[in-house]
Amino acid sequence: MPSIFTKATPEALEHIAEEMRVRKTAHFILLFSMGSQFDHLIVQRLAKIGVYAVVADPSTVSADDVKKAAPAGIIVSGGPASVFDEPPPFDGAIFDLGIPVLGVCLGFQMWAKHIGAPVSTAEKREFGVHTLNISAEDPFFEGVSKKTPVLETHGDIVGSIKGMIELGSTDNTPIAAARYKHLWGVQFHPEVTDTAEGAKMYENFCVKICGITDRFPAHSVAEQKIAELQKQIAGKKVLIALSGGSDSSVVAYLLKKAHEGVKGGIKGVYIRGIDRPDDEAYVQKYFGGQDWIEVEIADATALFLDSLRGKTSMREKRLAMRGVYKDVLEEKIREFGADFIVQGTLYTDLRESGMGHATGARIAEIKVHHNTGIDFSVPELTPLEDQVKDSARGIGADIGVPEDLLLRHPFPGPGLVVRIEGEVTAEKLKTARAVDGIYIEELRAADLYRTVWQAGAVVTHSEHTVSKGDDAGLGHVVALWAVWSVNGFTARFATLPYDFLEKVSRRITNEVREVGAVTYRISDKPPATIEWG
Repeated sequence: MPSIFTKATPEALEHIAEEMRVRKTAHFILLFSMGSQFDHLIVQRLAKIGVYAVVADPSTVSADDVKKAAPAGIIVSGGPASVFDEPPPFDGAIFDLGIPVLGVCLGFQMWAKHIGAPVSTAEKREFGVHTLNISAEDPFFEGVSKKTPVLETHGDIVGSIKGMIELGSTDNTPIAAARYKHLWGVQFHPEVTDTAEGAKMYENFCVKICGITDRFPAHSVAEQKIAELQKQIAGKKVLIALSGGSDSSVVAYLLKKAHEGVKGGIKGVYIRGIDRPDDEAYVQKYFGGQDWIEVEIADATALFLDSLRGKTSMREKRLAMRGVYKDVLEEKIREFGADFIVQGTLYTDLRESGMGHATGARIAEIKVHHNTGIDFSVPELTPLEDQVKDSARGIGADIGVPEDLLLRHPFPGPGLVVRIEGEVTAEKLKTARAVDGIYIEELRAADLYRTVWQAGAVVTHSEHTVSKGDDAGLGHVVALWAVWSVNGFTARFATLPYDFLEKVSRRITNEVREVGAVTYRISDKPPATIEWG
């Protein structure tokens, strides 16, 4: 994981200095990670504009540490805490140092409270995309449209105080952006792609406000990762969990590049049982019969069904699935004599699992992922743990991963387990797989597959009275959904054409006997998550 600045020790300061020498820059931004799902997107956003970011632990770093480190600017991120119900760990004296500060959401509320501005629970919360109306000139918004879409996800609001300059508002938030001396704050998240001009805002903060002009040159992330893997796996045997999706495919190709010219071996294991209808076919097509990787299909259907028997909540089903997943891979590790296990784990997976930047701030566990926090018997390599979906795909494109693999919709590690409400049975698995197959087939036929980021179908608890032919009965209610996104941290529901949805609904109810009705979900992330559970 990315290293964390915890104290201004000589070793920590030398590490920062060395990183700046490599980047040929004399400046860096200190990012206090307060537990937001979006923290790493800030690091990536800054990296794209050539600004070095050092992630700091708010529970241990003091104002004196900050003075010794001497950053050009400070960013305090969002997080799940509340400044009055659950004050996050942070030395407020940092706000008094005179160093430019950008507070994002919770970070804004923190400095507002520190200077005596009122912070309270809003009558109307804001989740999703809203329009920011910029009301005052300021370097932070230079070159930004006066009305611009921003991603909001907050329930607390900041009130005014003498000396505070109100910079912008949204429908439910009178002060959505403000400045007080050297402190800037926004209630929205400039780091997500839903904030259309967020990149410009971060560039303005770094360049125009913090004065960072010697930005480091871009470098090939793919080449760096391949070089790191070469050092780790030379002469070793590596087992990789292959799913047929883009993340594990990118990692497999990184391993391929890293193994060129060195001894060792790569084995890919595909676990059958809770997968999509065509996952196995993609693995066989692109990895089967290759001279650089051995592929094995492990049928764990019976093991999954046995472990899931009687489990009804999404969390306990995810945990049960993890147990089978680990056991199957451990067996293959032993059989192959693997020195390493490799997974396509993304930063998104870590963050939603309550991991990520290991600071003292509380990080909410949104859902348990199958590929995080497992203690394998051999060392685990996760080359994409500092990437999100779009940046991982970018790495894949750089190293020649076939487009068919890169552009496949994301699919949850627990597979159809989280697309079935209640207990997972053989009958429900069959239904879920059939419905998914029809839905994706029609998305491709209508040329809609690549226009949406992810789509899925859920076999819900609900039953619907059916009238098929002259008979009556009950059938499952299936909920379809599709979203537009870039990285999975945020998403907006896709407005699919009604004639398309009508066709899909008719096919599903005609061809899948167990289904009685079809619905379509129209919720964004936040407040919903992309997957049902």
